[in-house]
Amino acid sequence: MKIAVIGGYGPSLINFRGSMLRAMKNAGHEVYGIAPLDSPDVEAKLAELGVNYIAAPIKRTGMNPLKDLKALWALLKILRKIKPDAVLSYTIKPVIYGSIAARLAGVKNIFSMITGLGYAFGQTSGKRAVLFTLVKNMYRTGLAFNKVVMFQNPDDRNLFVELGIISKNKPTVITNGSGVDLDHFSNSPAAKGKPVFLCISRLLKEKGVREFAWASINLKKKYPEADFRLVGPHDHGPDSISENLINQWRAGGLEYAGPVSDVRNELKNCSVYVLPSYREGTPRSVLEAMATGRAVVTTDTAGCKETVIEGWNGYMVPVKNIPALEEAMELFITQPELIQSMGAASLEYVTEKYDVNKVSATIMNAMEL
Repeated sequence: MKIAVIGGYGPSLINFRGSMLRAMKNAGHEVYGIAPLDSPDVEAKLAELGVNYIAAPIKRTGMNPLKDLKALWALLKILRKIKPDAVLSYTIKPVIYGSIAARLAGVKNIFSMITGLGYAFGQTSGKRAVLFTLVKNMYRTGLAFNKVVMFQNPDDRNLFVELGIISKNKPTVITNGSGVDLDHFSNSPAAKGKPVFLCISRLLKEKGVREFAWASINLKKKYPEADFRLVGPHDHGPDSISENLINQWRAGGLEYAGPVSDVRNELKNCSVYVLPSYREGTPRSVLEAMATGRAVVTTDTAGCKETVIEGWNGYMVPVKNIPALEEAMELFITQPELIQSMGAASLEYVTEKYDVNKVSATIMNAMEL
């Protein structure tokens, strides 16, 4: 079969879908990766997998109607040219416009993967109500053409049914996230000594970085020997963190390292991984930390709660609750033996449930490949 995979960010075809694309190619299919030209090395890296790359003008952020129509038209032309037997789209704009373009191009086998709900679903009333309604209706239009819709956790699927975005009879599959490459992120037992708490995230409010920062600053006052580290790019947009606030956190004792090209060293040098996100599809960074053998503190919310068995490989806290987050993190300082035992449990859990090869097989089975 000829398969087109559409994403909203070029490098994600390698970092998040590389194993799946390789599996499709190894199964004998002709595979095309379609995404914006975000990085000059995407084409070469896909070529190493035997995957064809086609650039498309998809803007990840913003709701500019002219730019979005341009993206839809470009996708339609691409799909009419390559004539795929199946199209798989992931992230919001590719799901919506990729599904519509595939239908207009006459593709019969259309699939989408909901990898998280994002900013539009973070608040459904007030100023963001219009955006939420618009995105909800656009999702409904695009997903109506899908043969199967894949979700990374059951909460997102149930919400889409509850909101009427998809019917309860629409075939759906839970993929258990994007999976994690257990060879690339290998086990590395945490070093004994001072505890190091790490959060890797884009600097967005809904990722919970504010809660992590303030909990860390409070704990730093009580336990100056502990380290608290925040890693990730400083995004710009309505949900971003101001530079003034970042500087304030630094003054309080939080280490901010900015973005890094390879997170493995950060994970190997930490004791406990923390992600207090408000909602996720399935947090990839948590899976990578678990594969490294790290205990996890995260929130009791969609996507995140799938990664932790309470009291076994980590702890869950309520969303936006700084005192509860601080208390959970403090347990690893006062009971350092938990770092090793829960880290080992994380590795066992991620191996059983989130191995990227198992996730790729689930996706390919859903697409009948």
